[in-house]
Amino acid sequence: MTVLTSIEQEEIEYPSSDGEPMAESDITRDYMTYGVEALKLHFHKRWDVYVSANSFVYYEEGNKSAVVAPDIYVVFGVKKRQRDNYKIWKEAGIAPQFVLEITSETTQDVDQESKPETYRSLGVKEYFQYDPSGDYLNPILQGVRLVNNRYEQIPINNIAFDTLWLYSEVLALELHIISGELRFRNPQTGEFLKTYQQSEEGRLAEQSARLAEQQGRLAEQQGRLAEQQGRLAEQQGRLAAESALRSLISQLLNSGMNLEQVAQMMNLSTSEVERLVGGNE
Repeated sequence: MTVLTSIEQEEIEYPSSDGEPMAESDITRDYMTYGVEALKLHFHKRWDVYVSANSFVYYEEGNKSAVVAPDIYVVFGVKKRQRDNYKIWKEAGIAPQFVLEITSETTQDVDQESKPETYRSLGVKEYFQYDPSGDYLNPILQGVRLVNNRYEQIPINNIAFDTLWLYSEVLALELHIISGELRFRNPQTGEFLKTYQQSEEGRLAEQSARLAEQQGRLAEQQGRLAEQQGRLAEQQGRLAAESALRSLISQLLNSGMNLEQVAQMMNLSTSEVERLVGGNE
């Protein structure tokens, strides 16, 4: 057995890529983006949860060929920080506990044959496979859970071929397929996880709705104020007219006319003239 010195171990380079350009289909890339962003946002308050996608996970120190690149994986118990790659021996021996592979024509054999054994040997607690095309897996979402160092199938809640869900004990989330679309759901809130963009769009829509509601209330208040101002103006007009009428009646009475004469002249009843004269006293 060859024993590497610490200097030799440090000199070994563990690449963050294989030097080849990424060649993912639109649908694979979209689901990887959704999965990693939704899970990062879901665990954003946890400093000890690391979520990544399509990055190299090295599991044997000194052997850069001992590597896998899960489409989406989650590690609990390690610091949340940026990494070029994930070296298990540098993370206190903590391997990913959740892995999701998005199966395609080029990956189906590896995803179903060699990777399960690798993940089992690393102690990955849950391993899920999702086939967006529906051509390679039936059902199109499947999962296994590590029990006594062996993988056992996770029960599937079937609704239809393209509508089903499974529960992840590791994430405490449900993985739903809705008309073929993968979504994570929080069973505690009943809400489906969103990406940063979806969350921001939802926040902006909520703000817009609140603003529209506030503007509606303001318009209603302004309408009530305008109505009050109209009534006040009408009242002020009546008071001004009565004041002018009182002044005229006083002048006529002071000129020597009696109440009946003033009432006849002003086309008012005697009682109305008396009221106006009384209000002027």
